[in-house]
Parts: sequence; C-alpha cells; structure tokens
Amino acid sequence: MAVESKQEAIIQVENFTAAYDGQVVLDHLEFEVYAGEVFCILGGSGSGKSTLLKHMIGLYKPASGRILIEGEDIAAAQGEARRQILRKFGVMYQSGALFGSMTLLENISLPLEEFTELPPDAIRLIATMKLHRVGLEGAANRMPSELSGGMQKRGAIARAMALDPRLLFLDELSAGLDPITSAELDELVLNLKRGLKITFVVVTHELPSIFTIADRVIMLDKQDKGIIAIGTPQELRDHSDDPRVRQFFTRQAPAEK
Repeated sequence: MAVESKQEAIIQVENFTAAYDGQVVLDHLEFEVYAGEVFCILGGSGSGKSTLLKHMIGLYKPASGRILIEGEDIAAAQGEARRQILRKFGVMYQSGALFGSMTLLENISLPLEEFTELPPDAIRLIATMKLHRVGLEGAANRMPSELSGGMQKRGAIARAMALDPRLLFLDELSAGLDPITSAELDELVLNLKRGLKITFVVVTHELPSIFTIADRVIMLDKQDKGIIAIGTPQELRDHSDDPRVRQFFTRQAPAEK
C-alpha cells in the first residue's frame, strides 16, 4: 500500500493559549506551518495577530500549550539551547526597527557579530551580500533616516537573513507603503522563497499582498479568540460560509440589522 508523503512542518502550534493578566486573548490554537511556504496571519484589529507572532518568536511564554520551531519548544528552552533556536529564524518588525545610530551595513552586521566568531572582513562581506540580495547594495553606508520606508523594510529583511535562517517572520510587510513599493516587496519575498527556499510567516491585512504571496492563511477573530478560517486565500474568498471571512476578503461592511 502506498504511503502518503507528509509535508514537513517547520512550526507546530499545539493547544496554544495566550493570556495577559489572566485575560485570555487566544484560546487553544492548533496549526502547522510547512517548510517552504508563505503563511499569512490575518484578522481584524485586536484579533491577536501581534500576540501570536510575539509568542512564535519567543518574546512571551504561552499560558498553556506550546510552539515548536523545527521540533523544539522555544518557550521551554533556556541558555544555549534557546540561543540555538533563535538562530533558526529572523524577524522583520513592523517599523523595520533598524538602529538609527548605525549605518545600514552595520545594522546587517550586528547579528553576525553577536552570534558568530567570524573576523570583521568576513562579516562585512556577508553583510554586503545580504544587501545585494535585497537590492540595497548601493545604500550600505547610509543611515536609516536617509532611507525610504520601503528601503528600511528591505534593510530589515536583509538583517533578518544575516544568519541564513530557514524561517523569516515579517510583521506588516506592506503597512504604510504605496502600492508600487508594496508590490516590489511582495516580489522580493517570492524571489527569496524560490531562490533560498525560505519559509515565511507574515502578519498582514493587505489583500493584494495576501493574494500575491500567500500559500495558506489563518484568520483570527477577537470574539472567538481563535482561528475562524484556514486555507488558501482563494478558498476562503470563494467558498467560506463565515460572514466575517467574506467581509474581510470583499472589504464590505456588515449589513445593518
């Protein structure tokens, strides 16, 4: 009898609950992120998107359940074990979060200085290569304040890639950007996925970006404190029976009662 091949789960979220000051925000979430896919987290304001992301990257510990990165529990790990898990992924924060007192090249070099023992020349070479990969090779010596919003986000992606992770988390990739710049960032994500086999977890609410880059999405809901839909963007747009999902994808306001 033929055995079905199973996709590799690079992230496993198991019976995960998040709470602040005893108030449950997300309740008993279960899902997996597969290696090589772009996985988007959707939902309205206050639905828990940022809360989920912060737990996935280890900033907070779950109230219950666990989040596994390549089979390892990020919240339970300590010391060198935790340090090794953190090396497995990179993060681009919503604002880019580049250090304003450092040049772009120095920002990209920082993870290499922190997590490796490479000599300065090697660090500079690797950082330059990362900038080339995101189309910023000519901006290495510029300060973040001298960069456009789109360039800052490209620089933040380059820094997130510094240690060659298999997994990147992107928080609001297209927020605050014009449509052309947003489309260019979407194309960068797809190029990195194809060329480097990187897995992406992206928090976003931008429909053009979702339909361009996402292989699968989950949609969170504030009232339900959990996942109300999972699938491809096309599946949820065309076949969901949940009015909240339809409203999100059609951008229509709820009908007045």
